[in-house]
Amino acid sequence: MFDQIVTIVMTAITVLGSSEAFKYYKEKQKLKHKEKVSKLTNQNAYTTDLKDRVAKIEDLLVQCLQGKEDMQKQVLQLTAEVSTLRERVRSLEKENERLKNT
Repeated sequence: MFDQIVTIVMTAITVLGSSEAFKYYKEKQKLKHKEKVSKLTNQNAYTTDLKDRVAKIEDLLVQCLQGKEDMQKQVLQLTAEVSTLRERVRSLEKENERLKNT
């Protein structure tokens, strides 16, 4: 009985240590490595995409802020022009009233 157990253990060691088993384990490790690399590649692509999107959004934000500043300048200029025109209208109305009375 002891001889049979020894034979079974020796056979198991031989099978596990054989070159075919080594090839199997080696191939299994390669597949695991490829999986990890693939996951990292996908994760890096996703990160790069997010960085690109953030950069585009920042550019759009800068453009919007510049547009806002331009519009504010335009509003100030138009407000000044309206004030000037109001004063001219008042003075013309006064002049018109003066000419009617004479």
